[in-house]
Amino acid sequence: MLLAEVAEVSRKVAQIPGRLEKIGRIAGLLRQLAPEEMEIAVAYLAGGVRQTRIGIGYATLQNALTPPAPTASLPLLEADRVLEAIAAERGPGSEQRKRELLGGMFARATREEQDFLVRLLTGELRQGALAGVMADSLAKASGIAGDRIRRAAMLAGGLVPLARPLLEQGESGIAQFEVQLFRPVQPMLAQTAKDVREALAELSEAALEYKFDGARVQAHKAGDRVAIYSRRLNDVTSAIPEIAEAVRALPANELILDGEVIALDESGRPRSFQTTMRRFGRKLDVAAMRRELPVQPFWFDVVYLDGGPLIDEPQERRFAELERLAPETAIVPHLWTADTARAEEFLHAALASGNEGLMAKAKSSAYMAGRRGQSWLKIKQARTLDLVVLAAEWGHGRRHGWLSNLHLGARDTVRGGFAMLGKTFKGLTDEMLEWQTRKLLELEAARDQYTVYVNPKLVVEIAFNEIQVSPRYSSGLALRFARVKRYRPDKSASEADTFETVQKLAQ
Repeated sequence: MLLAEVAEVSRKVAQIPGRLEKIGRIAGLLRQLAPEEMEIAVAYLAGGVRQTRIGIGYATLQNALTPPAPTASLPLLEADRVLEAIAAERGPGSEQRKRELLGGMFARATREEQDFLVRLLTGELRQGALAGVMADSLAKASGIAGDRIRRAAMLAGGLVPLARPLLEQGESGIAQFEVQLFRPVQPMLAQTAKDVREALAELSEAALEYKFDGARVQAHKAGDRVAIYSRRLNDVTSAIPEIAEAVRALPANELILDGEVIALDESGRPRSFQTTMRRFGRKLDVAAMRRELPVQPFWFDVVYLDGGPLIDEPQERRFAELERLAPETAIVPHLWTADTARAEEFLHAALASGNEGLMAKAKSSAYMAGRRGQSWLKIKQARTLDLVVLAAEWGHGRRHGWLSNLHLGARDTVRGGFAMLGKTFKGLTDEMLEWQTRKLLELEAARDQYTVYVNPKLVVEIAFNEIQVSPRYSSGLALRFARVKRYRPDKSASEADTFETVQKLAQ
């Protein structure tokens, strides 16, 4: 298949308002793919590429553009091979080699294909074929129920690795995608509750746990072999050997644990998120960092144990197994209660200990990998949202020369792209200003006299007082007294909060 055929379907899908018609159009293309093209097309039509790290900025793309080809001749497989070669480039001269590879690909692409590739590689492919639409398109193309596909995708780490076995073999092809050791599953996520009263009203008796401000990890063990994965499913075992050692010592032959890793100060209080994340830097003297900044785990779930998955078991049973396995000091502080007064006391204790707040979990809830369900609720002292930076304005006065005022967006799962929710320059330290200026310029997509517009990849946690109606923004909503709490380099833009969540909070 030619890249032009995928680009044309993307263009048509962007123009179609109805979800069912989008699904039908994409499913029609999926049925025409050769087996080796399936993963590539699914990734492209969901707005991404198969390669996890391409390392191409907007400036590199612009410098590599060539006059377009008059007719379409670029195979989809060839485009993917070029991106694979670019992703593999490292070291001195790599930028020049990347431009040459891009230039060669662009020279074979029509104007429409060039536009498609640029938007794909900058995260600007707003065609409405998001993960939910793609899952339903795969269901229509394969004849397998959408819920079955979504479950398999959560356990496979996404739709892309699922595409080929699903479209080639149907149900038998995705039977392999169950919980497996050393293939990390997407972590279960939580919705937000305003306070403990609202959480208990929603869940009745709940399991309450301290909500830490640490690094989410997933630990896999089989005998003496141990691997630790980050929230984004990267292997971080070598960076935190003391965690691997602690897991190796647990009295189970096989297990998968979910939890948080935290650096504590001398008094046992949690250090800041940024401090903990120093343990996960790219270039580390691990032995020195281990001495300088030791970390410890706090486990809150077990999703696999001695030969069998536990994800469909109720939370109450999974936690009981966890208590049997791990020492008390390595388990999240917790309380079972339906009493609001006891829950309030537990929340105050969590906050007084330097933590973010509480998690409230339904005792009967299964572990819904990758989903943000109502059976897990987070309760924080301040209301916060994880938003994506869309642009930033140059500062004035003392902030002259720094990008300061951030434009903030929530993921729009209906229209695609991001819904603008306002701007803020509050809460930024000099260190954050310096860091964000450097980072945002790396993500620059365009600029005018006052503003630098960026590829929507950087996630920032924003605290706010309330959400108000605002005719100033096309979303119709704006955050009041928004201020930056911290950046979230551990999160991708696809994990940012949705505009649907914002609308519910506004109600």
